[in-house]
Amino acid sequence: MDHTAGAGQPDAQEPSTGDLVKQVTEQISTLVKSELKLAQVEMTRKAKQAGFGAGLLGGGGLIALYGVGCLIACVILAISLAIAAWAAALIVGAVLLAVAGIAALMGRRRLQKATPPVPEETVDSIKADVQEIKERARR
Repeated sequence: MDHTAGAGQPDAQEPSTGDLVKQVTEQISTLVKSELKLAQVEMTRKAKQAGFGAGLLGGGGLIALYGVGCLIACVILAISLAIAAWAAALIVGAVLLAVAGIAALMGRRRLQKATPPVPEETVDSIKADVQEIKERARR
């Protein structure tokens, strides 16, 4: 048994501490970049949902405005042939407001799906990564 060769020196197959630090640094860098990319994708998706919901909400308001302007006169005049003009106006106004309310509620639901504007999947993924790192550090 030769005690002079390799005494106190690391095995050639095992990486040095410097190599291990370099690998950890590269892996952490890759992990952070991946998490940032995931956050960007998730925020883009939520922003699109919010934009679509806001568009529906605005569209509902525009439809209500045109409905009030165009149909009230026509429908009130038609209904006023059978009942008093004020009653005809009340009925038509209530129907138009109900339609506008439905469109506004649909837009509100879409906006609520996009909030809170936090990349939830990314936060969960980062928590899992931190937990995994803690578990591996204990070994």
